[in-house]
Amino acid sequence: MNFKRTLLASVASVGLIFSAACGGNETGGSGGDDTEVQYQDAPSTVVIGTASQGGVYYIYGGGLGQLLESKLNVTANVEVTGGPVDNIRLIQNGDQDLGMITTGPGYEAMNGVGTEFDGNKHDDIRVIFPMYNTPFHWWALESSGVGSLQDMIDKGINRAGVGPMGGTSGTYLPQIHELLGMDVTPVFAGAGDMASQQQDGQLDVIGFAAGLPIPAVQEVAALRDVTLFGIDGEQRDKVIEEFPFFTPFTIEAGTYENIEHGDIETIAQFNFGIVHKTMNIDFVYELVKAYHENNDLLLTTHSSAEEAVPEAILLNEAVPLHPGAIKYYEEIGIELPESVYPPEYKND
Repeated sequence: MNFKRTLLASVASVGLIFSAACGGNETGGSGGDDTEVQYQDAPSTVVIGTASQGGVYYIYGGGLGQLLESKLNVTANVEVTGGPVDNIRLIQNGDQDLGMITTGPGYEAMNGVGTEFDGNKHDDIRVIFPMYNTPFHWWALESSGVGSLQDMIDKGINRAGVGPMGGTSGTYLPQIHELLGMDVTPVFAGAGDMASQQQDGQLDVIGFAAGLPIPAVQEVAALRDVTLFGIDGEQRDKVIEEFPFFTPFTIEAGTYENIEHGDIETIAQFNFGIVHKTMNIDFVYELVKAYHENNDLLLTTHSSAEEAVPEAILLNEAVPLHPGAIKYYEEIGIELPESVYPPEYKND
C-alpha cells in the first residue's frame, strides 16, 4: 500500500484536521504540570483487549502476545472484546491492560462527544504505539447485483452487517448510512458470524473496518462470488466533513488475491495501542522499543504490521501518549506534536 511513501502527506493532513477539530493544544505540553500519577508496578501478566474473532485485531493481538512473552517475559492473555469503544471503557476502568483503538473512538472518548461517549469523557487512556490503517469497505454477494452504496439504495437493501457493537465499524457504519440517507437496519455481529450469515444467504451486504486483508472477506469469497466496494466522490466528502477523523484511502488492486478487483476508493482510520495512564513507565518503554525492533515477528502474524513504523505515531494528535512511549520516540528523534504530551508528563 506504499505506506511509507505516503506517510508524511498523511501526517500533514491529520495535523490540519485535528488542529481544526480540537481547537489547538488542550492536553498539555512537554513541560508538564504538577499533576501526579501513581504508576503501577511492572506487570508479569497482561490482558490484551482485541475485538471479534475473524477480524484483524484478534489476530494482531496474538502477535502482541507472542512479542510480550518472547521479548519481555510477560505472560499475555488475548481476549475477545467489542472492539475500540469497548477497549477504551475497559482500559479506563482498569479491567484490561493493553487495548487497540481507532482514531475516531479515541478522539470522541477524550472529548466526551459522539454517540458512545457524549458527556462522559474517558480521558485516562494513553497511546503507546501505532498499528495500521483500518479502511472501511463493503462486500456484497454478486447475485445481489450490489456494487456500490447507491446500489444499496436503488435495490432497497434494508439490512446489512456492520460488525459488533462497540467496534469501529459497528459504531460508525450506522451513522454513515444514516448521514447518506440510507434506510438500512444494522445487523450487529462479529466478522466471523457475519461471514457465516452471508455464506448462508442471510445477508446480501456486509460493511466492515479492519486491517487488510480481512479474513472474513476471504472466508466468504472462498465459497461465494462477492463484489467489493468503498465510498468516494461527494459521499466521501460528506462523511469526512461530518467525521473529521476519517481520511481518504485507496485499497489497492490485488489486496484480496481470491477476488478480482481494481483500486477501491474509500475512507479509513488509523489504529493505535493504548494503556491506562498509570501503567508502569519502564514497562511501556520496553514494550514500545521491542514492538518497533521486532516488527518482523508481527509481520508473521498479519501483513498489516508493515504500516507499524515509528513515524506513524505522528498520525495521532487526539489522544495523549504515555510517558514511557514519549521516552522511546524522543530517543529515536521523532518530534512529537505538543498535543500528545499528557498533563502528568514531566521532562525530567
